[in-house]
Amino acid sequence: MGWVLLVGDLTESASGGVLEQLAEVLESRKLADPESSYVASLYAGGVDKILKKIGEEATEVVMAGKDGEPGAIVAETADLCFHLMVLLAHEGLSPQAVIIELQRRFGLSGLEEKAQRQQ
Repeated sequence: MGWVLLVGDLTESASGGVLEQLAEVLESRKLADPESSYVASLYAGGVDKILKKIGEEATEVVMAGKDGEPGAIVAETADLCFHLMVLLAHEGLSPQAVIIELQRRFGLSGLEEKAQRQQ
């Protein structure tokens, strides 16, 4: 099965820098008022609040996958990715750290990569 692009083509900025742009916004929300910023309210609730939200969003991805509706799968996956980015920012990590880890794993079989983690 090939890739399905639901809404037009990616712009250069969307394909190349959206994670970095989002990371900058998430970082700036650390100083925001939790009463006026959703992200600041997540930070104020601490890691447990962020993890709870990630769990909720992951469940919604599973439900969308079960329903098989492409638009819902994409939307819920975007929500999950957003909240994972909040966790990264909360912990002082950049999306680049995840990209580097994915690049490191690229080309390894899943079984080979798992064996390396267990050593």
